[in-house]
Amino acid sequence: MSPEKVLFVCTHNSARSQMAEGMLRAWSGGAFEAFSAGTHATEIRPEAVAVMAEIGIDIGPQRSKKLDVYQGEPFEWVITVCDQARRECPVFTGAEHTAHWGIDDPSDVEGDESARMAAFRKARDELRNRIRFLILTAGREELGHPVAERIPEQHA
Repeated sequence: MSPEKVLFVCTHNSARSQMAEGMLRAWSGGAFEAFSAGTHATEIRPEAVAVMAEIGIDIGPQRSKKLDVYQGEPFEWVITVCDQARRECPVFTGAEHTAHWGIDDPSDVEGDESARMAAFRKARDELRNRIRFLILTAGREELGHPVAERIPEQHA
């Protein structure tokens, strides 16, 4: 069975969609092909890179991409991870499934470094739970329970 293509979309493709792409790629055992894009591409946030490194995933080499790069490509899943992207995301006519995961933007949190990092960890952990659910319920029975064992529990 060929990998299911999944596109994660957020506004800037700087944190949430990048983290989701990295997790799905790392944990799906090749059953999914992960991509991410933004309605307005910018740069990957260093806090996102740091909190992903805490769980053993390096998203540093990933690059922020604008959504129009993927227009016309077929995806099994198109998942928006923020409300603004949901409003602005064009219809992907080839997408078999669409979903919206409303994850708060950790980049909006003001305060000291500790508060900002806590917000990025919270977003990462919310995404981790949804990625786990996607992997275990998206019709990929051949993955079995070992997939769940590859996904780390919530970071303390």
